[in-house]
Amino acid sequence: MTVARTGTEKAAAGATATESGETAAKAVRRRPKNRKAQIAAVAATAFSERGYHAVGVDEIAAELGISGPALYRHFPNKYALLVHAATSAADGLRTASAEALADASSDPRDRLERILTALIANTIDNRRVGGIYRWEGRYLEPTDRRRLREAFATVTEQVAAPIRQLRPQLSAEDATTLAAGALSVVGSITAHRTALSSRRTTSLILDACSAVVDTDLPPVEDSPKEPTPRGLPVTSKRELLIAEAVKIFDRQGYHESSIEEIGAAAGINASSVYRHFPSKADLLAAVFYRASDRLAAATAHALGSSSDRAEALEKLVDSYVELSFRTPAVLSVYFAEIGNLPQHERTNLRNIQRLHVEEWVSLVTAIRPDLSPPEARFLVHAALGLVLDVGRLVRFDVRQPDRLTAMMRAVLFEG
Repeated sequence: MTVARTGTEKAAAGATATESGETAAKAVRRRPKNRKAQIAAVAATAFSERGYHAVGVDEIAAELGISGPALYRHFPNKYALLVHAATSAADGLRTASAEALADASSDPRDRLERILTALIANTIDNRRVGGIYRWEGRYLEPTDRRRLREAFATVTEQVAAPIRQLRPQLSAEDATTLAAGALSVVGSITAHRTALSSRRTTSLILDACSAVVDTDLPPVEDSPKEPTPRGLPVTSKRELLIAEAVKIFDRQGYHESSIEEIGAAAGINASSVYRHFPSKADLLAAVFYRASDRLAAATAHALGSSSDRAEALEKLVDSYVELSFRTPAVLSVYFAEIGNLPQHERTNLRNIQRLHVEEWVSLVTAIRPDLSPPEARFLVHAALGLVLDVGRLVRFDVRQPDRLTAMMRAVLFEG
């Protein structure tokens, strides 16, 4: 049975509903005090995982349930988000290092361990945003890029200083190289998603850092090795396009490169480029598949020509360093630009990469049965990352590959 309400009751009910609606609206309109930090965190993760150019402001806003204009109240544009994300990540490392140094004793080993432990903890806490300063920093304007480099230079010096005390026979340059190697090992935590407890990750990475710091670096050769004869030049237009694309992607970045420019470098007009590659993304994918094929061939040779697993792992290290120094642009482009591939290509290439890594993991666990596969995977990623990070530091100087080989072996066999 329906009971009729009086006018007074209806008015009271209406007033209550209006008050409730106003209260709800105020609740919706109320912005959290940490909104700016929330926006920055979402942006940093997105930029790190998918790349600066691949992420739109509206996507960042939508993930937080806000509008684009609401985001612009905190950041005037997407570039401001990139600057904030990159510099915050770098400054976080610098702060962690400085605080650890303030609490350390005068003993150089204690200072080094405290600094590295603090940096590892910071990296674990910010694991999903590590790519923001490792790769996306190249899109910063010169002034902002300089600030990022200064932050890393400070951290590198704070690590190098106790190394010089522990190993006074080292030159300043060699101490810096070893410090950069240790920092690369720490940064490698962000390059994969293998799960380990924070305690075990810290212990494992700290041991790997110590192995790098204690590495006996071979002397730098006085003159470069004679270049390996390369035979006849490539005439295939497809191969020429891949070779030129690697150089241009590395120099300018994928989004700043054009099909016309790549075609011109290969001596081919733009319309002819499309006969070989339907899009720039297909050309980028071809670069990655070519690199994967070379790694697969090197792996097969190392395994097929070895009498035991230790020898196979040593040969894998040798071939990886040799390939990286011969074509360093491919390595840089792979790590920096894979997020620009279509999803299906990105997934396929990451699966190929995982299979490659697992070959290394299998050898490491056979040689070091005290390590679990996840632990070995951490070390493999650390060793592989060393080649790129330290290689870039020394500008892939052809006199220095033996030094990278020594550091990689230290991580895999002793770390």
